[in-house]
Amino acid sequence: MLDDDDDDDDDDDDLQIRAFLEKHDSTSNEFQGSNLSDPNLSWLPQVLKEFILPAGFPGSVSDDYLQYMLLQFPTNVTGWICHTLVTSSLLKAVGVGSFSGTAAAASAAAIRWVSKDGIGAVGRLFIGGRFGNLFDDDPKQWRMYADFIGSAGSIFDLTTQVYPAYFLPLASLGNLAKAVARGLKDPSFRVIQNHFAISGNLGEVSAKEEVWEVTAQLLGLSLGILILDTPGLVRSYPVLVSTWASMRLLHLWLRYLSLSALQFNTINLKRARMLVQSHILQSRVPGCIDCNRDENILLWQRFIKPRIIFGVPMEEMLGSGRSTSMLKTLLRLYAREKYILVVNQQRIDFEVFVSFKVGATSVSVLRSVWQTYWLHENLNVSEDIFDQLAKSLSMMDERFNEFIQQLDKGGWDIHQINLRVPKEISIDECPV
Repeated sequence: MLDDDDDDDDDDDDLQIRAFLEKHDSTSNEFQGSNLSDPNLSWLPQVLKEFILPAGFPGSVSDDYLQYMLLQFPTNVTGWICHTLVTSSLLKAVGVGSFSGTAAAASAAAIRWVSKDGIGAVGRLFIGGRFGNLFDDDPKQWRMYADFIGSAGSIFDLTTQVYPAYFLPLASLGNLAKAVARGLKDPSFRVIQNHFAISGNLGEVSAKEEVWEVTAQLLGLSLGILILDTPGLVRSYPVLVSTWASMRLLHLWLRYLSLSALQFNTINLKRARMLVQSHILQSRVPGCIDCNRDENILLWQRFIKPRIIFGVPMEEMLGSGRSTSMLKTLLRLYAREKYILVVNQQRIDFEVFVSFKVGATSVSVLRSVWQTYWLHENLNVSEDIFDQLAKSLSMMDERFNEFIQQLDKGGWDIHQINLRVPKEISIDECPV
């Protein structure tokens, strides 16, 4: 009789698991859609909402945000119309069209010039719409990448002198690259400015930064004019290119030094990895100065070891077999966590998959990073993987609070942990 009851319980569990597997995809989509729900924009396609509005809208911004942006849009349109008309006048003033004796040449040149600007603006549109959520996480990296991409854009501009017949495509590619660079630079630098404004004086910090920038601009323009006034340089294209390359390399080196001097006390994924690794290996965490000094600004996240893949669907975690017993074991193991983590046993090198539950926060991401590094240092391939997952969770329960306390004592802002939960939420709470 007891065996029959056990069989009934297993059948009920299997039914719940199958229902879960069928349900969690639709639950995920509903959750994502709710992030940007607003009665005033119900007619707008979801993809477009995600492209033009901040994540979590309307709750993530002030009440006046939408009205301001709707009025700001036509304001900018009229401004660029004026810019197009003024460009034609400027080209006439410097002699474009004077040789032909008509204003048509100046108008045609203005159309080409503005077209190049318009093609370039597509880059800023794409960056702002697609990658707007990256800059709070790692502004130092994206500010550095902006200079690399801007340098590539300048190479296209330099090439127009050699191939003047291809001015429009080359200049457009140059403007596209520089617009992408600006799309990365401006948001990143705003985050950096906000880091400086510890007294809530962001406006003053921005104004004083303008003083420094304009002074540097005037000095740079003066030196540039002085260099261009050198007869040998004007007549020799190779000398011009080598001079530009030397100045650009110096510029990139100085940019790297300036970004390396920044000392953020917020925790992003790179710094979280360094802090967690130090805590697991040495039972201590480095301070803000040491951690920022050792942070690799240029390193791309996907190349950092151990490899962590966030936002993996449950189907991929379970594999093609979709074992219900494996899923039941995972759900029980991680019943108290807002994520599920498994080791990818299909790869030789260490890699983990992490799928987040509804309600996961930045602390959930940090806990998954801690568990990953513990497994990376202690994993034994000869032991049962579920036993080791259970042991890693037990160790995290023992040591994670101590880790947070050390972060607080070390000067880290534990209330601003910039570890973004992926949009691909794939697990809703389900009784097992």
